[in-house]
Amino acid sequence: MDFTPTEAQVDLARLTGEVCEKLVTADRLRELDGGTAKFDEPLWTSLAETGVLSAALPEEIGGSGFGVLEQTAILRELGKAVAAVPYLWSIVLGADALARFGSADSRDLAAAAAAGTSILTVALAEEHNWEPTRPATTATESAGGWRVTGVKTTVPVADRAARILVPASVSGKPAVFLVDPSGESVTVTEQQVTDRSAESLVEFTDAPAELLGTVEDGAQILNWLLDRAWLGLAAQQLGTLERSLELVAGYAREREQFGRAVGSFQAVAQRLSDSYISVQGLRLTTTQAAWQLSEDLDAAGAIHTAKFWAAEAGHQVAHTLVHVHGGVGIDRDHIAHNYFTAAKHNEFALGGATNHLLPLAQFVPESA
Repeated sequence: MDFTPTEAQVDLARLTGEVCEKLVTADRLRELDGGTAKFDEPLWTSLAETGVLSAALPEEIGGSGFGVLEQTAILRELGKAVAAVPYLWSIVLGADALARFGSADSRDLAAAAAAGTSILTVALAEEHNWEPTRPATTATESAGGWRVTGVKTTVPVADRAARILVPASVSGKPAVFLVDPSGESVTVTEQQVTDRSAESLVEFTDAPAELLGTVEDGAQILNWLLDRAWLGLAAQQLGTLERSLELVAGYAREREQFGRAVGSFQAVAQRLSDSYISVQGLRLTTTQAAWQLSEDLDAAGAIHTAKFWAAEAGHQVAHTLVHVHGGVGIDRDHIAHNYFTAAKHNEFALGGATNHLLPLAQFVPESA
């Protein structure tokens, strides 16, 4: 097991960081917070022009052939900048899935996404459904083709996506479909989420759809999407929490009370130490999960472990960030606010500790 970053990981992380440092300023974040759709188009365009979007995609759709390790390196940098771009949803999940499992026409859509001229997204969440491998949304086939009916919630950038990848059940079996959200049988309603990300409630009413792969391969494709979605969110969370820890540690060194830096008080020092341990745990588990996935090993246990750490650490570090900052921690004009809400958004998307215990239970030996 070798966790040494590849040269491509290092280069792509550095390039992504440089682009974000130039474009994602505190003023830009405040501007996006005050807008109606939190999507950083100049940043997205720059990531496309510099080749970041296409780098970790298959060569047949214009990529450089890199994989999950490089994708997680990019996601980590985007998390550090709390960048309002759908790299996870459009590239890691959408374009990569279409390149691997889609038809020739679908691969054209993937190539457009890789070039940044089109956006894809994935609708994985359903209200009151805690089993994503068993979607409540349904699909039926008729002479006119496939039709999808159901409701998906918190679908990223659905308001600007060219296609949505929609998991649905076909006679009790999961399958994945491509749906055009601009059709009359699809209703997209903006939702307000914790960090004001561009997410929507999407209702499908007998919506025309294209089957991705086959119904027999549906479970495999859906698990492929879920594994990379959970790992991708954990990688983004890692970057967000790394930067959060830097911010709160810097503030604790500089802010003084009673003639002493607040970081020297025992209670504050303990919370900072706990945050450091949480970030280290998330870094280790995310790196392990990404490596196992890149080696085509059974990574399910490692991914769920990283998912658990990302949710737990997100809660612990985000609240430490706010509490140590005091009053400015809840000031929407202060940068700490953006990191708090981003970390909480990822925590809610991943689920709390209880959500992870059942999936993890299958990896515990019976004698334990």
